[in-house]
Amino acid sequence: MIDEGRALFLQIAESVEDSIIDGSLPEEGQAPSTNELASFYRINPATAAKGVSMLVDKGVVYKRRGIGMFVASGARDRLLDERRAAFGDRFVEPLLLEARKLGLGPDDLTALIHDRGVATVAATPTEGNAR
Repeated sequence: MIDEGRALFLQIAESVEDSIIDGSLPEEGQAPSTNELASFYRINPATAAKGVSMLVDKGVVYKRRGIGMFVASGARDRLLDERRAAFGDRFVEPLLLEARKLGLGPDDLTALIHDRGVATVAATPTEGNAR
């Protein structure tokens, strides 16, 4: 999980966000504590606290005094909206710019994506024939 090129506290925050998005940390469910995160990732508790603090500032988790950290209501939808916007900025905009340079229109892009998706699914082994 640890990526040497990125700040640890950002990676911790993203890991918690991933768990919220995939449902393994449900809304209003208890989130891992700073100490649990520090122990699991073998990092300084202050670093884990910085990642958790970032999530608190975003309204993704909140603290119940004496009980722990909990996932906020609406956190999953908020995170999905944020990630979708980032996906558009990071991947779709450059794709559209390059497509324009190549003279590809929306139908051309749709066909390329469809063809690549079908090819990827066909190349992925299924449970029945995976060895």
